Amino acid sequence: MTSPAMTIGVDVGGTKVLGGVVDIDGHVLAQARRETPADDVGKTLDFIVEVVRELASAHEVAAVGIGAAGWIDESRSRVLFAPNLAWRDEPLRDRVARRVDLPVVVENDGNAAAWAEFRFGAARDAAESMALITVGTGIGGGLVLGGELLRGAHGMAAELGHVRVVPGGHRCGCGRQGCLEQYASGTALVRYARDQAEADPESAVRLLELADGAIDAVNGPLVTRAAREGDPASRAAFAEIGRWLGSGLADLIQLLDPEVLVVGGGVIEAGELLLAPARASLVDELAARGSLPVASVEPARMGNTAGVVGAADLARR
Repeated sequence: MTSPAMTIGVDVGGTKVLGGVVDIDGHVLAQARRETPADDVGKTLDFIVEVVRELASAHEVAAVGIGAAGWIDESRSRVLFAPNLAWRDEPLRDRVARRVDLPVVVENDGNAAAWAEFRFGAARDAAESMALITVGTGIGGGLVLGGELLRGAHGMAAELGHVRVVPGGHRCGCGRQGCLEQYASGTALVRYARDQAEADPESAVRLLELADGAIDAVNGPLVTRAAREGDPASRAAFAEIGRWLGSGLADLIQLLDPEVLVVGGGVIEAGELLLAPARASLVDELAARGSLPVASVEPARMGNTAGVVGAADLARR
């Protein structure tokens, strides 16, 4: 049996429920996973409970933190809305706590990941501030200011992907038009690459080979692979989302002046294909600041367990 300092973190997204036992140093000692039935509230709850019970049966744990992909109320107990799950004003904390007999807190998954990077990852040397922006299918993130997560008056701060960057631009799933998510996400990467391949197939020879000639078959991993192999259209797509990402990071610096900017999410696996144009765009956007200090831009280090580690550590606190 382990020390009561151990806690369980559970990361709940549109495709999986991933749980882990986490120690005070942010190490994941054991994991359990279930596939998420995104349209079934009852089954999702059952799987969260199953994961917690499985992990708690082998480890002495003090609390449970749940990182949920959605808008969480200020009390960290209810999921007000989850775009990729069926939760609507769901009292998740109390329903899980009753069935696992442990204290439970609920946090937005982006906030949980940001906290993991602040405590144990790419921003662990920051004294009190950092911003995480996650680039995946959409764009999320979290902010730490004064050594604490910025949650906002209603628990819904730091929706970085839904800052408008193009008035009247592409319609976003949030209902607005022109959000950063529509220009700097993995979805945008695929859209740019497909458009370029259709307009100029000669620039996308390798990408189309990987997609067996079908533009509709182009996806993020294929664009990344083709870009690494020098495909011009794929590299141009990364340059485009990097340019928009750098612009968004520049806005964060102007608003908050954090010590560190951390870029995470699935697209960060492309490394400098994304980060190099993002950093270049950031420099261009802030050229008027001259030699004034700005935050460094770092790749996330916590990987796919960031939500688990962050949720567990927040539960411990």
